[in-house]
Amino acid sequence: MDKEQRPKVGIGVMVFKDGKVLMGKRKSSHGEGEWAWPGGHLEYMESFEECAKREVMEETGMEIQNVRFNRLMNLKAYAPKHYVDIGLVADWKSGEPEVRESPKCEGWEWFPMDNLPSPRFTACDTAIEAYKTGRNYFDA
Repeated sequence: MDKEQRPKVGIGVMVFKDGKVLMGKRKSSHGEGEWAWPGGHLEYMESFEECAKREVMEETGMEIQNVRFNRLMNLKAYAPKHYVDIGLVADWKSGEPEVRESPKCEGWEWFPMDNLPSPRFTACDTAIEAYKTGRNYFDA
């Protein structure tokens, strides 16, 4: 197996503020045109919480707090890409969302959980289910 065929680790962060969750419309290589939480790749020797805080800051300019586990997913829906996707939940701490990586995101908006936009990035639907039901393991 060559290095490109190994799964990567992705982190998605449901950021909540005033009962709403932050989503952005993707422009990246997979999931283009789909709505998703902020997130990205886990870096070498980085904790999940460090990754969540870094990615949210890099993508939105916001600080988060109270980072916690939501769900684990074996994500193969965008083959040939393969990810172990770790879904986290966090609370907004400071800042207003701004597009800091314009090649990857059209814009950020806050949505009530019962009125989320679509189409959504595949990993978001399992994150929503996990958040609502407590089911936190999704293998493919």
